[in-house]
Amino acid sequence: MYNQIFFTNVLRLLDERNMTKSELAEKAGISVSFLSDLTNGKANPSLKVMELIAEALQTALPELLEMTDLDRQTLDALTGGHAIHSLPEGFVRFTAILTEFQAFSVKQWDDQNRKKLAKRRVR
Repeated sequence: MYNQIFFTNVLRLLDERNMTKSELAEKAGISVSFLSDLTNGKANPSLKVMELIAEALQTALPELLEMTDLDRQTLDALTGGHAIHSLPEGFVRFTAILTEFQAFSVKQWDDQNRKKLAKRRVR
């Protein structure tokens, strides 16, 4: 599942940066054929390769492993209906760039929701 999330995010960033697979492969020091296999779901990258790709895309590796860009339907489709959902129905994870005030408000909501989820687990 994480390979699918990883390659989906890599493809999204390539598109956002108007970058080709060849350019990324060169910057990351990996072969174009391996990168192509990776983005087609035919290869399993090592942690080192993922790190090289993240550096070449000038992004943090954890961002490439976040499934925030994939809704449940898409993730289920990629995994053949076997996606692991870590949150109950009605809750989602979301990454955003916010002002300090907005982040303060979101942090308060996050704290409230984490308390709600903790109570559900205790029952």
